[in-house]
Amino acid sequence: MKLSVLIPVYNEEDHIRELLERVAAVPVEKELVVVDDHSTDGTAEILRSMQLPNMQVIRHERNLGKGSAVRTALAAATGDAVIIQDADLEYYPEDYPRLLEPMIKEGVRAVYGVRTLSNQSLLRRLGNHFLTFVTNLLYGTRLKDMETCYKLVSRDLIQSFTIKSNRFDMEPEITAKILKRGQRIRQVPISYSPRVVRKLSPWRDGWPALWALIKYRFVD
Repeated sequence: MKLSVLIPVYNEEDHIRELLERVAAVPVEKELVVVDDHSTDGTAEILRSMQLPNMQVIRHERNLGKGSAVRTALAAATGDAVIIQDADLEYYPEDYPRLLEPMIKEGVRAVYGVRTLSNQSLLRRLGNHFLTFVTNLLYGTRLKDMETCYKLVSRDLIQSFTIKSNRFDMEPEITAKILKRGQRIRQVPISYSPRVVRKLSPWRDGWPALWALIKYRFVD
C-alpha cells in the first residue's frame, strides 16, 4: 500500500529539515507532497536544498491557509491512502506503520491517531475534549480525539468530497464528511509532544471548528 504524506508548511525553518528526514526514513512505501504556503522565513530555501526520494514541493504564491495547502497536496497525491503531517514535530512519523496496520489487515478506510492530551495546557485540553464531545453527539460516534492531525484516509474516500475550509476547521470538516459517508473510523494510540509556540488559537480557531461540525452535519 502506497502512502501519500501531505505536508502543509508555513514558516517552519527550525523543523522542516528534521521532519522531512524522519518521514523519509519510515519503512513504508510512500511519497512526500510538500506544500509551502508562501513561507516568509528560510523554509523555501531549505526545501530547495533537500533531495529526498519521491518528494515533490509545491509553493503557493500567497498564504492561503492550512486547508488550502492540504487541497493542493491532495490534488497531487497518487497513493492508495493519504495522511496529513504537520511540520512542527508535534507528531511522530514513526507511527505510520501502526496507523496503516488496520487499513491493510482490516480493510477500514479511515484510521485516526489518538493523542494523550495530558501534556497540553488545560485550556487546549478542554477545547479538544469539547469538540470531540460535540462530534460524538452530532454524529453518533465514539471518537476520542477528533482534532488529531493524524487522519489516515483512503485516497478515494477523501477525494470523494471537497475540503472547503481554509484554516484549522478543515479537521472537523474532514471528520464530518467521512462519517456522513457511513465510514467507521478506527482509532490507534500515537505519540504526541505539543509545541510551545503554536499557530492555532483556541479563541480564533475554536469557534469556526464548532461551526464546521454543526454546518457539515446538514450540508456537504
